[in-house]
Amino acid sequence: MRVEFTKHDRNGRVACEWTATRAKRSTVPGSYMPAGRDIPHDLGQFVVEATAGIADGFWGMIDRGATFRSTGRKVTKPGRAIIREHRAELDAAEVIAGTHLAEWRNAGSSPVCVALDAAMTQWSELGDGDSITFEWPSPVGVVSHL
Repeated sequence: MRVEFTKHDRNGRVACEWTATRAKRSTVPGSYMPAGRDIPHDLGQFVVEATAGIADGFWGMIDRGATFRSTGRKVTKPGRAIIREHRAELDAAEVIAGTHLAEWRNAGSSPVCVALDAAMTQWSELGDGDSITFEWPSPVGVVSHL
């Protein structure tokens, strides 16, 4: 699965949106979120899950066809079943991501913190309309400029 995080900067109001393209070329439009000066939530979650090898978190489930209400795709029975079957793992992934993000914000030095530093550096250098693209489950992104 390829996931592209795009930066929007409207007069200093920074936001992020993402789009995932799964193996069968089905597109999952993600949410549009304010980013401020911090790493956008979904980008941070992606990097943590990829670096920590979390297969049953949000991103692993998107890759396998889960359909969340927060995305722009129609909710399907098979997509909801994936979430239902792995609800505990999904909830645990959110806690793990929060823990790693807190450690990173406190200048931690774990492999996850190093990956978050790299993603934040890339994100900070993007201009309006530029993006970082990841191939799940790699935490290494490639920058694209308009």
